[in-house]
Amino acid sequence: MKRRHRPHPPTPGSRPALLERVNPNAAGIDCGAEAHYVAVPADRDATPVRAFTTFTADLHRLADWLAACGVTSVATASTGVYWIPLFAILEARGLEVLLVNAHHVKNVPGRKTDVVDCQWLQELHRVGLLRGSFRPAAAIAALRAYLRHRETLVQSAATHIQRMQKALVQMNLPLPVVLSDISGVTGLRILRDIVAGQTDPHALAQHRDGRCRASEAEITAALTGHYRPEHLFVLQQNLELFDAYQRQLAACDVAIEAHVRTLAAQAPAPPGPLPTPRTSKKPRDNEPRFDIRTPLHHLTGVDLTQLDAIGPYSALRLLAEIGSDMSRWPTEKHFTSWLTLAPHNKISGGRLLSTVIRNCSDVSTGHG
Repeated sequence: MKRRHRPHPPTPGSRPALLERVNPNAAGIDCGAEAHYVAVPADRDATPVRAFTTFTADLHRLADWLAACGVTSVATASTGVYWIPLFAILEARGLEVLLVNAHHVKNVPGRKTDVVDCQWLQELHRVGLLRGSFRPAAAIAALRAYLRHRETLVQSAATHIQRMQKALVQMNLPLPVVLSDISGVTGLRILRDIVAGQTDPHALAQHRDGRCRASEAEITAALTGHYRPEHLFVLQQNLELFDAYQRQLAACDVAIEAHVRTLAAQAPAPPGPLPTPRTSKKPRDNEPRFDIRTPLHHLTGVDLTQLDAIGPYSALRLLAEIGSDMSRWPTEKHFTSWLTLAPHNKISGGRLLSTVIRNCSDVSTGHG
């Protein structure tokens, strides 16, 4: 019988080396709506995993505990908006906060708990396997919040325009077919008169503005229908809500203008004067009416509106999303990938399996 040879025990040099501790003072936080679970290195505290409520006082206690444990860098996943208050407090305490894409830190299936999640984040961050998502400076993040809120107001106002159109169609008043925009000068005059009780199509057609392409006869024909009280009530309510959103938009524009001018005053003087506008187009209906080009020129040092298809408001929204420091992306390829415009190639066995463009609803936290 052939004698079997036992394998020699591995020598210390032949054992697989552990991953290098890139961030020995790292912590991991699993953020939630009611509690945040925090994991620190096991040798820093007798209880290396703790839970803190989301109340402000507890968030400060969380930061105090991290400081007592000697933590200098923290990793947390971008879960909803729950991370934002904690991010601000930790950053104000001088901690490095790494905001990571939740899709990049998935654990082994079947091991999904809050405690395990924060420990997994801490371990990945300790060995340097995490990449932080882009987060603009606080002043730019504030501008972004203003502009995103403004877009929400515009979308809400558009919803009530659609409901007014539906109410008109239900009364067989095809005014949206005759007028390109019922929220324009002619359309709003007519709607306000209808809500006030006027149903005579000839009298309503007198509100036609001279710039309106539709003739008075066409408007009269479109306003001849069946005025029903229930649909008039819906029309009135949605018109009032539309007006309310217009007032909120005006107030939001005042806040945006003040913030932009404050940022421009803090920026260094631009290298040259503001160039002549490339076009003389007026702002669109849903765009702010204040001067955007001048403060933008101070903020960036260049006139972004000289680029094709980039107007003042588009340039402002672009600045609010990415800021003016393009060094945050090593190359233009990194920037294109962050914008989710680059294909996500999946290659296996030397074959290209998929080139699907990644989908991300919020690029501010979706990609590093």
